[in-house]
Amino acid sequence: MSIVHDVDLFVGGEWLAAGERVPATSPATGELIAEVSQGGRVHVARAVASASTAFDKWSRTNVHERAALLHRLADICLERKEELARALTLDQGKALYAEAYHEVDDLVGYWRGAAEDAIRLAGDLPSTMLTGSRVLVERRPVGVVGVITPWNWPYTMPAQIIAPALAVGNAVVWVPAPSTTYCSAVLMRCIEAAGLPAGAVNFVPGPGPVVGDELAGHPDVAAIAFVGSTATGYAVGRRAAGKIQILEMGNNGPMVVMDDADLGRAVEGAIVGCFLNAGQSCAAAERILVHRDVADEFALRLTEATHKDVSLGDPFDPETTMGPLNNEGVAAKMEHHVEDAIARGATLVHGGTARSDLPTSLYWAPTILTGVARDSVVAQEETFGPIAPIIPVDSLEDAIALTNALPYGLMASIYTRDYAKGLRYADSVKAAWVNINESSNHWEPQLPFGGGAGTHSGTGRVGGRYVLESLTQTRTVVLGGLSS
Repeated sequence: MSIVHDVDLFVGGEWLAAGERVPATSPATGELIAEVSQGGRVHVARAVASASTAFDKWSRTNVHERAALLHRLADICLERKEELARALTLDQGKALYAEAYHEVDDLVGYWRGAAEDAIRLAGDLPSTMLTGSRVLVERRPVGVVGVITPWNWPYTMPAQIIAPALAVGNAVVWVPAPSTTYCSAVLMRCIEAAGLPAGAVNFVPGPGPVVGDELAGHPDVAAIAFVGSTATGYAVGRRAAGKIQILEMGNNGPMVVMDDADLGRAVEGAIVGCFLNAGQSCAAAERILVHRDVADEFALRLTEATHKDVSLGDPFDPETTMGPLNNEGVAAKMEHHVEDAIARGATLVHGGTARSDLPTSLYWAPTILTGVARDSVVAQEETFGPIAPIIPVDSLEDAIALTNALPYGLMASIYTRDYAKGLRYADSVKAAWVNINESSNHWEPQLPFGGGAGTHSGTGRVGGRYVLESLTQTRTVVLGGLSS
């Protein structure tokens, strides 16, 4: 039987209970693992005030000192890798050996990468019309950054914002996802141990419509960063009107397989694109658009590879590659999308149900559907589960049109031996990131990532120096009268 932990708020360098607690259960075991304090609007206000006070000192700290603290935080995460990974598997559900250890490694990389990027962040010395004068353009921190994060990557999604925000001298108020607050608190204790000034990072769990709403609308928050669904992202954006906004939202980005593709490579990409983290990824291959001439062969190869390479089961077992879904909402969506696709003529060739022999109802089998109709719900909406809906297309132009038929623009991929075709696809779609002959789930933290302009996938960029630019502002200083 697991130990039940109390999870509290962390505000101004102190842990505090907020009164009401709600239970947190493991999607992997069904056991109660934590009792989580529920913050409210007053706690967000207190956290913002604490962050504002800390900002005055932290923003004046030498960038090399800030970088050293982030490297220390990375070291602490490495020292506590086992604790972090096991908490992640217990609370989120991802496979310990296949995925959770890797997420902790990536987390370490975010702290180190932000530390080094901040040291190299430069200003400018533009020309001026004033004779005998100089102009300095500096990059300065913006103030308090509100961070609202999802449950699918509870370590790296917060770190992709918190790390650069701290590195350039901002202070942070973090609202974690309710369904992964326990493992988020384990990460918060690592941040506490690094020795940052009290209030530099504050942690306020609670219901999103309360604490997230208050954080987004608080007048003393200079920037808001959100990762999650499109509907919630738009609500956050409206509340945060006038602030700097980084909104990473939904997607139904396709993976395209042309008739000249290396099908073996495409199948490998589909396994990663559809079943990594049980399909719970904003960059997942939510639709597989396969040229009609190779659709049957692709489906056969994908089914064989899924049988061979995807092992659903106890996420603590070294042989498991895919764990349970995180919550009942995703499981219900999987069921609805599969049933709707079949009702519209699709053929179920693998999976399609939750496994009844495992501890909870969240262990959904990797699912493959062929002949999926274009008006199916699964072809129109983000499933966020382990599903591979194969939709036949007739040409590259057909694939481009189908890609652009939906209002999303986060990530897409295409498999073809003809790079002219691949580049034509990349030039023609709304996605802000396109992989050619790589899985849609391939991305790198130093590269710019975010939604395409005018789509429902968000605004702003994370990644490397690009997020540093988003979380700083230029300050122009004119030095007049340097010579008479």
